[in-house]
Amino acid sequence: MDAKNALVIVLTSIAVLLLAGAPTVVQACLPSERAALLEFRAKLNEPYIGVFKTWKGQDCCNGWYGVSCDPKSRRVSGITLRGVSEEPIFQRAKRKGFMTGTISPALCKLTHLSGVTITDWEGISGVIPNCITNLLAMRHLDLAGNKISGVIPANIGKLTKLRVLTLADNKLSGGIPPSITRLTSLSHLDLRNNYISGVIPGDIGRLKMLSRVLLTGNRISGQIPESLTRIYRLADLELGMNRITGTIPVSLGKMSVLATLDLHGNLISGAIPGSLMTSSISNLNLRGNRLGGRIPNTFGPRSYFTVLDLSNNRLQGAIPASITTASFIGHIDVSYNQLCGKIPTGSHFGHLEAASFAYNRCLCGKPLGISRSKQTAKKST
Repeated sequence: MDAKNALVIVLTSIAVLLLAGAPTVVQACLPSERAALLEFRAKLNEPYIGVFKTWKGQDCCNGWYGVSCDPKSRRVSGITLRGVSEEPIFQRAKRKGFMTGTISPALCKLTHLSGVTITDWEGISGVIPNCITNLLAMRHLDLAGNKISGVIPANIGKLTKLRVLTLADNKLSGGIPPSITRLTSLSHLDLRNNYISGVIPGDIGRLKMLSRVLLTGNRISGQIPESLTRIYRLADLELGMNRITGTIPVSLGKMSVLATLDLHGNLISGAIPGSLMTSSISNLNLRGNRLGGRIPNTFGPRSYFTVLDLSNNRLQGAIPASITTASFIGHIDVSYNQLCGKIPTGSHFGHLEAASFAYNRCLCGKPLGISRSKQTAKKST
């Protein structure tokens, strides 16, 4: 054997050893996952945009619209199908999407899914498959803007890695599953505009990572759990247009980052806690409840409101003088109460319209004129 052949043999041997030790790179998605995606697609009909036209060929990780895969394992890790999008496929169609059908349990065969976004198709109906709670890698589940009915799966608490749960603008009914309080990684909970009933779980305060709780437009009853006020990251709490009773917890005004508190359109009674007026809350909507007593005289330099809506309640007495010491009030509405006395003057009130003070017992002063003030008092009695 000459030196040249020996060198070739040595180099070949080295190459074989290197290849043997290298990690295996999968070049295409698993046939079983491709089949699961096609089974999922078969239950849906999208006639206008053509999002499923690219779902062909053997490699579902390559060029299939809305499908994403782990780059190493080539396992399907995400499905993102939005009915409203700025992507070229929508711009060419010059319209938003519309899709009918149901979400197939075949989705649950994609065991490495960490994100599912199927939103704003308006026509997708059926129920949320219970087996979705077996997708333990799930971090993001967004099914907003469809016609999905039924209940939230009882075992949703099994998805302990879940950070975002958005089921808004559907037709879901039933209660909020107690197991939801096991989702200790959850930061965003949006169940707005459904038919959800029952109470907010009393131990919801276990979800220490929550920054947004959006439950407006349901049939939720009971009281506001005190444990909610112990979620120190909570920035937005929206519970409007429900059937919530009881009083407003004083501790809501002591939360360090709470910026939006929307409780409008409920059956909440009692007095407005003074702590709300000097808190971090800048958007406070208490409109349309059964709140009584006086507007707290606790405003100060820390009071900063882009919106302060106390209208349609049973508030009495005068608008407190301390309101003029607030650092900013962009919009205030105290109409449809039983307030009396002179409206405070100052920069906070110069831009406001009479409608913000109308239909009280005997408010007077700008922006209400004398005749308007008498008219208001007459209609309120």
